[in-house]
Amino acid sequence: QVQLEESGGGLVQAGGSLRLSCAASGRSFSRSAMGWIRQAPGKEREFVASITWSGEYTLYGDAVKGRFTVSRDNGANTVDLQMNSLRAEDTAVYYCVGRDAGYYDGSSLNYEYWGQGTQVTVSS
Repeated sequence: QVQLEESGGGLVQAGGSLRLSCAASGRSFSRSAMGWIRQAPGKEREFVASITWSGEYTLYGDAVKGRFTVSRDNGANTVDLQMNSLRAEDTAVYYCVGRDAGYYDGSSLNYEYWGQGTQVTVSS
Protein backbone atom coordinates (compact mmCIF):
# COMPACT_ATOMS: atom_id res chain seq x y z
CA GLN A 1 0.00 0.00 0.00
CA VAL A 2 1.38 3.37 -1.04
CA GLN A 3 1.65 5.90 1.75
CA LEU A 4 2.86 9.48 1.88
CA GLU A 5 3.44 10.77 5.39
CA GLU A 6 4.00 14.45 6.07
CA SER A 7 5.77 15.95 9.05
CA GLY A 8 7.02 19.34 10.17
CA GLY A 9 3.84 21.36 10.30
CA GLY A 10 3.00 23.62 13.21
CA LEU A 11 2.50 27.17 14.41
CA VAL A 12 4.90 29.93 13.38
CA GLN A 13 4.88 33.71 13.44
CA ALA A 14 4.65 35.71 10.26
CA GLY A 15 8.07 36.13 8.73
CA GLY A 16 9.28 32.85 10.13
CA SER A 17 10.21 29.56 8.50
CA LEU A 18 9.11 25.94 8.53
CA ARG A 19 10.34 22.86 6.75
CA LEU A 20 7.89 20.16 5.75
CA SER A 21 9.04 16.64 4.99
CA CYS A 22 7.25 13.79 3.27
CA ALA A 23 8.29 10.15 3.46
CA ALA A 24 6.93 7.75 0.87
CA SER A 25 6.51 4.03 1.44
CA GLY A 26 5.05 1.11 -0.43
CA ARG A 27 6.40 2.32 -3.75
CA SER A 28 9.48 4.05 -5.07
CA PHE A 29 8.88 7.55 -6.40
CA SER A 30 12.33 7.87 -7.91
CA ARG A 31 10.82 8.02 -11.39
CA SER A 32 7.78 10.06 -10.42
CA ALA A 33 7.09 13.73 -9.91
CA MET A 34 6.18 14.79 -6.40
CA GLY A 35 4.97 17.98 -4.85
CA TRP A 36 2.81 19.88 -2.41
CA ILE A 37 -0.79 21.06 -2.53
CA ARG A 38 -2.47 23.11 0.18
CA GLN A 39 -6.01 23.86 1.23
CA ALA A 40 -7.09 26.69 3.49
CA PRO A 41 -10.44 26.65 5.32
CA GLY A 42 -13.27 27.50 2.99
CA LYS A 43 -11.01 27.64 -0.05
CA GLU A 44 -10.22 25.36 -2.94
CA ARG A 45 -7.08 23.32 -3.13
CA GLU A 46 -4.11 25.34 -4.32
CA PHE A 47 -0.99 24.12 -6.09
CA VAL A 48 2.16 24.97 -4.13
CA ALA A 49 5.16 23.26 -5.73
CA SER A 50 6.25 20.26 -7.75
CA ILE A 51 9.55 18.66 -8.68
CA THR A 52 10.43 16.31 -11.51
CA TRP A 53 11.62 12.79 -10.87
CA SER A 54 15.27 13.77 -11.26
CA GLY A 55 14.96 16.90 -9.14
CA GLU A 56 16.29 18.94 -12.02
CA TYR A 57 13.17 21.00 -12.62
CA THR A 58 10.71 22.62 -10.26
CA LEU A 59 7.43 24.48 -10.57
CA TYR A 60 5.89 26.84 -8.04
CA GLY A 61 2.53 28.47 -7.54
CA ASP A 62 2.54 32.24 -7.95
CA ALA A 63 1.69 32.78 -4.29
CA VAL A 64 4.87 31.09 -3.04
CA LYS A 65 7.47 31.86 -5.70
CA GLY A 66 10.67 33.18 -4.22
CA ARG A 67 9.73 32.08 -0.69
CA PHE A 68 9.31 28.30 -0.87
CA THR A 69 11.76 25.68 -2.14
CA VAL A 70 10.94 22.07 -2.97
CA SER A 71 13.61 19.38 -2.96
CA ARG A 72 13.83 15.60 -2.97
CA ASP A 73 16.05 12.71 -2.04
CA ASN A 74 15.34 9.72 -4.25
CA GLY A 75 17.57 7.45 -2.21
CA ALA A 76 15.46 8.14 0.85
CA ASN A 77 12.17 8.37 -1.09
CA THR A 78 11.43 11.77 0.44
CA VAL A 79 10.41 15.24 -0.67
CA ASP A 80 10.75 18.41 1.39
CA LEU A 81 9.30 21.91 1.29
CA GLN A 82 11.31 24.73 2.81
CA MET A 83 9.00 27.64 3.58
CA ASN A 84 10.49 31.05 4.33
CA SER A 85 9.00 34.50 4.91
CA LEU A 86 5.72 32.90 5.91
CA ARG A 87 2.55 34.95 5.81
CA ALA A 88 -0.83 34.58 7.47
CA GLU A 89 -2.30 33.64 4.09
CA ASP A 90 -0.01 30.59 3.97
CA THR A 91 -2.10 29.04 6.74
CA ALA A 92 -3.51 25.79 5.38
CA VAL A 93 -3.32 22.03 5.47
CA TYR A 94 -0.37 21.01 3.30
CA TYR A 95 -0.58 17.74 1.40
CA CYS A 96 2.33 15.80 -0.02
CA VAL A 97 1.42 14.46 -3.46
CA GLY A 98 2.93 12.16 -6.05
CA ARG A 99 2.07 11.11 -9.56
CA ASP A 100 3.00 8.26 -11.87
CA ALA A 101 4.41 10.60 -14.52
CA GLY A 102 7.92 11.89 -14.08
CA TYR A 103 7.26 15.50 -15.03
CA TYR A 104 5.74 18.09 -12.76
CA ASP A 105 2.18 19.36 -13.06
CA GLY A 106 0.51 22.49 -11.74
CA SER A 107 -2.93 21.00 -11.24
CA SER A 108 -3.99 19.21 -8.09
CA LEU A 109 -6.16 17.02 -10.31
CA ASN A 110 -3.16 15.24 -11.80
CA TYR A 111 -1.67 13.67 -8.71
CA GLU A 112 -2.70 10.11 -7.93
CA TYR A 113 -1.13 9.79 -4.51
CA TRP A 114 -1.90 11.97 -1.48
CA GLY A 115 -0.78 12.12 2.12
CA GLN A 116 -3.09 12.85 5.03
CA GLY A 117 -1.90 16.43 5.32
CA THR A 118 -0.16 18.51 7.95
CA GLN A 119 -1.43 21.77 9.40
CA VAL A 120 0.60 24.94 9.01
CA THR A 121 -0.62 27.96 10.93
CA VAL A 122 1.01 31.37 10.54
CA SER A 123 0.11 33.96 13.14
CA SER A 124 0.17 37.62 12.18
